[in-house]
Amino acid sequence: MTLSLKSIKIVYCVALLCFWGCKETPKAAQGPRNTVVDSIQYAKGFTLEKSGRDITVLKIISPWPNAESGFTYALVPKDRLSTITLDKNAYDAIITTPVENVVVTSTTHIPALESLGVLDRLIGFPDTKYISSKYARELIDAGKIQELGNNESLNTEMVLALRPELVVGFSINAQNKTYNILQQANIPVVYNGDWTEESPLGKAEWIKFFAPFFGKEQEAEQIFSKIAQDYHNAVKIAKTVETAPSVISGAMFKDVWYLPGGESWAAKFIQDANADYLWANSPETGSLSLSWESVLEKGKNADFWIAPAQYTSYMELANASEHYAQFDALQNRKIFTFSKTKGATGGVLYYELAPQRPDLVLKDLIHIFHPHLLQDHELFFFTPLE
Repeated sequence: MTLSLKSIKIVYCVALLCFWGCKETPKAAQGPRNTVVDSIQYAKGFTLEKSGRDITVLKIISPWPNAESGFTYALVPKDRLSTITLDKNAYDAIITTPVENVVVTSTTHIPALESLGVLDRLIGFPDTKYISSKYARELIDAGKIQELGNNESLNTEMVLALRPELVVGFSINAQNKTYNILQQANIPVVYNGDWTEESPLGKAEWIKFFAPFFGKEQEAEQIFSKIAQDYHNAVKIAKTVETAPSVISGAMFKDVWYLPGGESWAAKFIQDANADYLWANSPETGSLSLSWESVLEKGKNADFWIAPAQYTSYMELANASEHYAQFDALQNRKIFTFSKTKGATGGVLYYELAPQRPDLVLKDLIHIFHPHLLQDHELFFFTPLE
């Protein structure tokens, strides 16, 4: 998941190699009556409720892994604010909509804003060099998106000076001093947990998280429905093949080989592409940490090797460790990486866009594993190693 710099530093040696608790008492979702739960089909980390008075109640169930409680936000239309009374103690924040300017903190947030046609409302971002979107880079170059330091030391003074109507943040735990300062200054912070989702369509459905802040619910529904339909159609095509090639993933960091757990986001892509991921039976939703000997024992004869960490060429792999040369996938030149597909300033596009476009990831893998299928598809994220 490209998240911003903080998440990259923490998970880079694991997520990149893999194919990549709030302590407060939960607040009651008091407020508007007669709420109807909106249709969230795949995402497990948030819910949306609409009331007859146009108030949206957004609940973040999974702001970070193993969170002890979530967050509840009320989104109120600006033209209804004077006629509505809410108990502010029932919500972690009350946000007026539509939001005219916003700060986001993860590159995974960028594609959703762009797809919804509201990227021009983004006024600040930490570590803009990691953003790959061409349109976003134009806005950065024009000075319309301000550099705000990096996420682990977000420049609080600059954010306070910008006075955004909303900050969309993410965190790996409940220790969020910077966000607390912003909230004390009456700048609402809403936590986004898209990166905690374990299914491809679950991550993509977080476009619906952004939509109600901008009055773009219908657009988000249409966008996601098309992605989900294309994804399911691709799965059906992949199932027409009787033979499933064997697949390994990841690479070594020092003496430890990191690769996706069998229930992880990355592993589910391989499964849906009708390939045999050799660690598919492991129960982990994150990464596995194995010795190279154990990987060699199981994966020496694997047909394909997907996402070998940051490596982009066979020479790099050979120079990194002599052990890699023992794998058939290297000898047969059947290794594919997403690390070569980068934006203008070096950000890896996969980390930014893949969570929202699982259909493109899946089509890439089907094209790789089953070359006679999807013959008109051009690889988008993945490329062969040089």
